[in-house]
Amino acid sequence: MSAVDLFLSKAVEEVLHMYGYDKTLRDAGIRMFKDTTASAVPVGQFYLGEYHTLIVAPATSNTVAKCVVGISDTLVTNVFAQAGKCKIPCIVFACDTEPVVLTPAPGQMVTVYPRKIDLDSAERLGEFEDTTLVRGMDELNEAIQSRIACLNTSSS
Repeated sequence: MSAVDLFLSKAVEEVLHMYGYDKTLRDAGIRMFKDTTASAVPVGQFYLGEYHTLIVAPATSNTVAKCVVGISDTLVTNVFAQAGKCKIPCIVFACDTEPVVLTPAPGQMVTVYPRKIDLDSAERLGEFEDTTLVRGMDELNEAIQSRIACLNTSSS
């Protein structure tokens, strides 16, 4: 059994392939579930107790907005909804959490100005039960390490 499973949106699947990461992940034995079924069949594993934590990273403003209002029409939004229904702690790295964001684009860095609605949605998501909103890679790493420590403490 893999220690990590990846649930891939169609966009992430394209990007992983474009940069050659899909092969690296497969070679590492990581299971990858793609957004190919209408009913998001892989989410059933959340009900079987196979997962202790969900990490959504990165979460676009579109994904965040859908999660906030309860829309689960993609694999990622469906996994988030099911994790919540199963009381599985979630860590969400939202892309749009600051008024000005410097982000990498092919061959350059780009300045992005998230809209108020994007910022508000991210804040609302951070208020969800069992959900930790992180705003950068350092916070993501800290949240993951904290979750690992919590799991190690509870299994002792």
